[in-house]
Amino acid sequence: MQRKAELQIWIEGTIVAAIAMVLSLIPTSIGSSFSVSLGMIPITLYALRRGTKAGFFSAFIWGLLHFPLAQVYYLMPAQVIIEYILAFGFAGFAGVYSHQLQQAISNKEYGKSSRIIIYASFFGMLMRYFWHFIAGVIFWGSFAMWGMNPWLFSFVMNGLSGITTAITTSIVLLLLLKINPKLFIPVNISRFSQQN
Repeated sequence: MQRKAELQIWIEGTIVAAIAMVLSLIPTSIGSSFSVSLGMIPITLYALRRGTKAGFFSAFIWGLLHFPLAQVYYLMPAQVIIEYILAFGFAGFAGVYSHQLQQAISNKEYGKSSRIIIYASFFGMLMRYFWHFIAGVIFWGSFAMWGMNPWLFSFVMNGLSGITTAITTSIVLLLLLKINPKLFIPVNISRFSQQN
Protein backbone atom coordinates (compact mmCIF):
# COMPACT_ATOMS: atom_id res chain seq x y z
CA MET A 1 0.00 0.00 0.00
CA GLN A 2 2.84 2.36 0.94
CA ARG A 3 4.59 1.60 -2.33
CA LYS A 4 1.46 2.36 -4.34
CA ALA A 5 1.05 5.71 -2.52
CA GLU A 6 4.67 6.62 -3.27
CA LEU A 7 4.23 5.72 -6.95
CA GLN A 8 1.14 7.94 -7.07
CA ILE A 9 3.17 10.83 -5.62
CA TRP A 10 5.94 10.37 -8.24
CA ILE A 11 3.42 10.21 -11.10
CA GLU A 12 1.63 13.29 -9.80
CA GLY A 13 4.99 15.09 -9.53
CA THR A 14 5.90 14.20 -13.11
CA ILE A 15 2.56 15.49 -14.39
CA VAL A 16 3.04 18.72 -12.41
CA ALA A 17 6.52 19.11 -13.93
CA ALA A 18 5.02 18.75 -17.41
CA ILE A 19 2.37 21.39 -16.60
CA ALA A 20 5.13 23.69 -15.29
CA MET A 21 7.04 23.19 -18.54
CA VAL A 22 3.99 24.04 -20.65
CA LEU A 23 3.46 27.22 -18.61
CA SER A 24 7.15 28.05 -19.09
CA LEU A 25 6.58 28.15 -22.84
CA ILE A 26 4.17 31.08 -22.47
CA PRO A 27 6.21 34.16 -23.38
CA THR A 28 6.70 36.41 -20.35
CA SER A 29 10.19 37.70 -21.10
CA ILE A 30 11.14 41.34 -21.42
CA GLY A 31 14.57 41.50 -22.98
CA SER A 32 17.04 38.70 -22.34
CA SER A 33 17.31 38.99 -18.55
CA PHE A 34 13.79 39.47 -17.13
CA SER A 35 10.93 36.99 -17.14
CA VAL A 36 8.09 35.76 -14.95
CA SER A 37 8.38 32.02 -14.38
CA LEU A 38 4.77 30.78 -14.52
CA GLY A 39 5.93 27.19 -13.97
CA MET A 40 6.58 28.09 -10.33
CA ILE A 41 2.81 28.14 -9.73
CA PRO A 42 2.14 24.38 -10.11
CA ILE A 43 5.54 23.48 -8.61
CA THR A 44 4.86 25.50 -5.46
CA LEU A 45 1.32 24.11 -5.19
CA TYR A 46 2.65 20.55 -5.54
CA ALA A 47 5.46 21.16 -3.03
CA LEU A 48 2.94 22.50 -0.52
CA ARG A 49 0.68 19.53 -1.22
CA ARG A 50 3.31 16.79 -1.05
CA GLY A 51 6.33 18.16 0.83
CA THR A 52 9.94 19.07 0.16
CA LYS A 53 11.24 15.75 -1.13
CA ALA A 54 8.45 15.34 -3.69
CA GLY A 55 8.62 19.07 -4.53
CA PHE A 56 12.35 18.83 -5.25
CA PHE A 57 11.77 15.78 -7.47
CA SER A 58 9.04 17.49 -9.50
CA ALA A 59 11.02 20.72 -9.88
CA PHE A 60 14.10 18.69 -10.88
CA ILE A 61 12.07 16.96 -13.62
CA TRP A 62 10.82 20.39 -14.73
CA GLY A 63 14.45 21.49 -15.15
CA LEU A 64 15.29 18.36 -17.14
CA LEU A 65 12.33 18.90 -19.48
CA HIS A 66 14.04 22.02 -20.80
CA PHE A 67 16.58 19.81 -22.60
CA PRO A 68 14.41 17.79 -25.02
CA LEU A 69 12.39 20.95 -25.77
CA ALA A 70 15.56 22.90 -26.63
CA GLN A 71 14.81 25.54 -24.00
CA VAL A 72 18.34 25.56 -22.56
CA TYR A 73 20.65 28.57 -22.80
CA TYR A 74 24.02 26.85 -22.96
CA LEU A 75 27.40 28.44 -22.28
CA MET A 76 29.22 25.58 -20.57
CA PRO A 77 28.37 22.40 -18.60
CA ALA A 78 28.78 23.96 -15.14
CA GLN A 79 26.39 26.78 -16.03
CA VAL A 80 23.80 24.32 -17.34
CA ILE A 81 24.04 22.21 -14.16
CA ILE A 82 23.61 25.26 -11.93
CA GLU A 83 20.74 26.83 -13.87
CA TYR A 84 18.75 23.79 -14.99
CA ILE A 85 19.48 21.13 -12.38
CA LEU A 86 20.20 22.92 -9.11
CA ALA A 87 18.11 26.07 -9.57
CA PHE A 88 14.98 24.30 -10.74
CA GLY A 89 15.29 21.49 -8.20
CA PHE A 90 15.67 23.94 -5.32
CA ALA A 91 12.33 25.56 -6.26
CA GLY A 92 10.73 22.53 -4.61
CA PHE A 93 11.97 23.69 -1.21
CA ALA A 94 8.72 25.67 -0.95
CA GLY A 95 7.54 22.34 0.46
CA VAL A 96 9.18 23.03 3.84
CA TYR A 97 5.93 24.83 4.64
CA SER A 98 3.76 21.87 3.60
CA HIS A 99 2.92 20.47 7.04
CA GLN A 100 2.22 23.91 8.54
CA LEU A 101 -0.10 24.82 5.68
CA GLN A 102 -2.03 21.56 5.77
CA GLN A 103 -2.47 21.86 9.53
CA ALA A 104 -3.69 25.48 9.20
CA ILE A 105 -6.16 24.52 6.47
CA SER A 106 -7.41 21.55 8.52
CA ASN A 107 -8.01 23.95 11.43
CA LYS A 108 -9.77 26.38 9.05
CA GLU A 109 -7.20 29.09 9.86
CA TYR A 110 -7.35 30.73 6.45
CA GLY A 111 -5.55 33.94 7.45
CA LYS A 112 -2.61 31.86 8.66
CA SER A 113 -2.87 29.64 5.57
CA SER A 114 -2.60 32.71 3.33
CA ARG A 115 0.54 33.90 5.12
CA ILE A 116 2.13 30.45 4.83
CA ILE A 117 1.43 30.37 1.08
CA ILE A 118 3.12 33.75 0.68
CA TYR A 119 6.13 32.62 2.75
CA ALA A 120 6.40 29.39 0.73
CA SER A 121 6.14 31.21 -2.62
CA PHE A 122 8.93 33.61 -1.66
CA PHE A 123 11.08 30.88 -0.08
CA GLY A 124 10.85 28.63 -3.16
CA MET A 125 11.70 31.63 -5.33
CA LEU A 126 14.65 32.55 -3.10
CA MET A 127 16.03 29.00 -3.19
CA ARG A 128 15.77 28.89 -6.99
CA TYR A 129 16.92 32.40 -7.87
CA PHE A 130 19.94 32.17 -5.56
CA TRP A 131 21.41 29.75 -8.12
CA HIS A 132 20.40 31.94 -11.04
CA PHE A 133 22.09 34.84 -9.26
CA ILE A 134 25.32 32.83 -8.86
CA ALA A 135 25.22 31.77 -12.52
CA GLY A 136 24.52 35.37 -13.52
CA VAL A 137 27.65 36.57 -11.77
CA ILE A 138 29.96 33.76 -12.89
CA PHE A 139 28.76 33.03 -16.41
CA TRP A 140 26.62 35.91 -17.65
CA GLY A 141 28.47 38.86 -16.10
CA SER A 142 30.25 39.73 -19.35
CA PHE A 143 26.82 40.27 -20.95
CA ALA A 144 25.72 42.82 -18.34
CA MET A 145 23.96 45.79 -19.91
CA TRP A 146 25.29 49.32 -19.65
CA GLY A 147 28.62 48.04 -18.36
CA MET A 148 27.10 47.28 -14.94
CA ASN A 149 29.01 45.40 -12.29
CA PRO A 150 28.15 41.66 -12.78
CA TRP A 151 27.14 41.27 -9.11
CA LEU A 152 24.79 44.23 -9.26
CA PHE A 153 23.40 43.29 -12.67
CA SER A 154 22.69 39.69 -11.63
CA PHE A 155 21.17 40.84 -8.34
CA VAL A 156 18.88 43.38 -10.00
CA MET A 157 17.73 41.26 -12.94
CA ASN A 158 17.36 37.97 -11.05
CA GLY A 159 15.88 39.85 -8.11
CA LEU A 160 13.22 41.53 -10.25
CA SER A 161 12.40 38.25 -12.03
CA GLY A 162 12.28 36.36 -8.74
CA ILE A 163 10.13 38.86 -6.86
CA THR A 164 7.68 39.20 -9.77
CA THR A 165 7.50 35.40 -10.01
CA ALA A 166 6.90 35.05 -6.25
CA ILE A 167 4.16 37.70 -6.28
CA THR A 168 2.45 36.06 -9.27
CA THR A 169 2.70 32.62 -7.64
CA SER A 170 1.33 33.94 -4.34
CA ILE A 171 -1.65 35.64 -5.99
CA VAL A 172 -2.65 32.55 -7.99
CA LEU A 173 -2.22 30.19 -5.03
CA LEU A 174 -4.18 32.50 -2.73
CA LEU A 175 -7.02 32.49 -5.27
CA LEU A 176 -6.85 28.68 -5.37
CA LEU A 177 -6.92 28.58 -1.56
CA LYS A 178 -10.08 30.67 -1.59
CA ILE A 179 -11.71 28.58 -4.34
CA ASN A 180 -10.74 25.12 -3.08
CA PRO A 181 -8.46 24.71 -0.01
CA LYS A 182 -8.51 20.92 -0.50
CA LEU A 183 -6.13 21.32 -3.46
CA PHE A 184 -3.35 21.75 -0.89
CA ILE A 185 -4.20 18.57 1.01
CA PRO A 186 -3.54 15.22 -0.69
CA VAL A 187 -6.20 12.54 -0.48
CA ASN A 188 -3.68 10.03 0.81
CA ILE A 189 -1.18 11.68 3.14
CA SER A 190 1.49 8.99 3.22
CA ARG A 191 4.52 8.77 5.51
CA PHE A 192 6.62 9.49 2.41
CA SER A 193 5.10 12.94 1.93
CA GLN A 194 5.51 13.81 5.60
CA GLN A 195 9.22 12.91 5.85
CA ASN A 196 10.50 16.41 5.10
